[in-house]
Amino acid sequence: MPASPVLADSSFYIRALRQGQDPLRALALAAATSDVAVCGVVRCEVGRALRPPALRQRFQSFWDVAINVPTDNGLWQQTEETLWNLDRQGVALPLTDVLIACCARRISAVILTHDRHFRLIPGVRVVDHLE
Repeated sequence: MPASPVLADSSFYIRALRQGQDPLRALALAAATSDVAVCGVVRCEVGRALRPPALRQRFQSFWDVAINVPTDNGLWQQTEETLWNLDRQGVALPLTDVLIACCARRISAVILTHDRHFRLIPGVRVVDHLE
């Protein structure tokens, strides 16, 4: 059975960059055994923080060949439903985190993150490091 795709959250990229590590290298190594995915929210959150144009271009090129999870009406409805259910349980989470989680659920991906919010969202699998 092939490994589940990996969708890295913004916190993974940002922490690695702040620690002087290359998150794309780690994801490229993971791509040997798993598909790597990205969604528009992560692209925008990370991409806006990349200062040097050459670095930004490198990330864009990587994301362009990853599995891109589309955000269509069905995904927005699933996100709205998840937010509504969580709110009724007294769990208020950022819209962006729930949208990323719904993207991961759509393709049965594991979320690579350092953000604890994802552990509160039903139906997602979360890891904080790559094997």
